[in-house]
Amino acid sequence: MCRVVAVKSTTPIQLAHLLTRPRHSIINQAFDSRLRLDLRRPINGDGFGVGWYDSVVDEELGHQPCLFKSITPAWNNSNLNRIAEKTKSPLVFGHVRATTAGSLSQDNCHPWSYEKIMFMHNGGIAEFDKIKRKLQASLSDELFLVPQGNTDSEWAFALYLSKLPDVHAREFSPAVLRDAVLETIRHLNELAREANITEPSLLNFFVTDGSTIVASRYISSKYDEAASLYFSSGTTFSEYAPGGHYRMSKSDKRENIIMVASEPLTFEKADWMEIKTNTLIVITPKARSHVASQAVTLAMLK
Repeated sequence: MCRVVAVKSTTPIQLAHLLTRPRHSIINQAFDSRLRLDLRRPINGDGFGVGWYDSVVDEELGHQPCLFKSITPAWNNSNLNRIAEKTKSPLVFGHVRATTAGSLSQDNCHPWSYEKIMFMHNGGIAEFDKIKRKLQASLSDELFLVPQGNTDSEWAFALYLSKLPDVHAREFSPAVLRDAVLETIRHLNELAREANITEPSLLNFFVTDGSTIVASRYISSKYDEAASLYFSSGTTFSEYAPGGHYRMSKSDKRENIIMVASEPLTFEKADWMEIKTNTLIVITPKARSHVASQAVTLAMLK
């Protein structure tokens, strides 16, 4: 399984506080994961990717996120450390990869973006080769050309884009982004049924337009647990002791920073809540989180 983190903050946060400095950041999880489902791949050394949005929208630069990806192990990339120390953003996606489908290449590293939408995936689409042609046939000519790599995840991204009413819209409501995730999962389940696929798919999807984040913890099985997913929020996320010891502080009821991650970034158990299997979380533009509101809907998608 890959290791992922999605963060939204009311004020720009230095990427190093999320990606490199914490003792259990996703960079360290790449070789020291505590919640990995796939024990055949003990490390996440098949590349990484980071995506973030500008703190202030510049019309000349556009609304698209900036992506930095590499096929080198995340813990051994000095450029990642330099960028993380000098970059701040109010919305960040991070992903360290352990290959389940697709070759080792930069094109296959998450996250991906199209227009202002950014997407990443933790998990795998079961027996994807059996449904790939039908999935591709459902796409418009424009979206068929979006994937540049050969992973199941990037084709899931193209499918997600096809579920948006207008992929070129300047703004997307949280409901539109949420419903597109639900429709993507529904479509994948339908394709699996038609192909008589019984192996479950692990569909932890993360999507954002730079304002809203939607994340799913989903498995197409009535009996199994999905890939892990955790949630944390508070007023500040900071280092309280030398050596990368971080914690989420909650001085009041405000959610100034919200994190969703494949496993906690700290060892402070009180900071984190496990998101239940077959649950959707929506983080709105005002940094308000809505957890489990779609649990019943996702359960019905099996």
